[in-house]
Amino acid sequence: MSAEIEGYQSPKKAPTATSSGLLGRVRELYEYRYLLQNLVVRDLKVRYKNSFLGIVWSLLNPLLMMVVFSLVFSRFGGTEIRQYAVFFLVGLMPWNFFSGALLTGTTSITNSSGIIKKVYFPRELLPLSAILSNLVNFGFTLIVLLVFLYGSGLGLTVHALWIPVIIVTQIIFTLGLAMFLGAINVFYRDVLMILDVVMLAWFFLTPIMYPFELFNDMSPIIIGELVLEPARVMRWINPMASIIDGYRTVLWGTMTSDGPVSMYPPYLLRTFVTSVIVFVVGYVTFMRLHSKFGEKL
Repeated sequence: MSAEIEGYQSPKKAPTATSSGLLGRVRELYEYRYLLQNLVVRDLKVRYKNSFLGIVWSLLNPLLMMVVFSLVFSRFGGTEIRQYAVFFLVGLMPWNFFSGALLTGTTSITNSSGIIKKVYFPRELLPLSAILSNLVNFGFTLIVLLVFLYGSGLGLTVHALWIPVIIVTQIIFTLGLAMFLGAINVFYRDVLMILDVVMLAWFFLTPIMYPFELFNDMSPIIIGELVLEPARVMRWINPMASIIDGYRTVLWGTMTSDGPVSMYPPYLLRTFVTSVIVFVVGYVTFMRLHSKFGEKL
């Protein structure tokens, strides 16, 4: 364990009967809040250790990608996308938060084998700290996004009040996946290699460099007598598509609007429900396997 955490005083050495239920588990996580804080700080320090520019890299990465994609995709499918730089950034920055949090969350258990073998603490803190450290980076990139929003004349409107709800939905979804994959990765180390490939495909299947409205123009998917609309299918099977579209709708707008507009609440509700389901599956899987982490690491 790194020096930042070695001096941490654990509030207790082993779980008690009061921590067996859900409320007891939440109470226990609260008791370890300072350890969570130290884990987040550790993750941030490790990420930028010996880096000359430090956290500036978190800002340069999306900006450089914005320049490249703006040159290549400023006209997509023959339709000009207004203020493409802002359009792209609004989609890319939440995606970078998601992909970074999921990848670090997946390896959060295996990368902390030392402390897991030595000290008792709620193992959920590890993937949670990965999410929160990436959330801190996301916060810095949002500052850059604000500069572009105001520089382009869009600014922030009342519709931006949806952003906290969208962020919470994204955190729930990402944490659920991170807990599930983090637990499985302890037993099958191929998970990370598979995830690298999946994330690349997932990036292109998510409306980041192109508008979500593209799915509305696709032909229906016909399976026997079942007719499915591609846009609706995408919202159900790819929560990140709806999440990215949510950010873009309230910060940039739609292809038919002149600026930011309000979200359609049922879309966000569907995504929130899906995110909660993913979280429950991830949490249950994690809790069933976490007692075996020590012997497998």
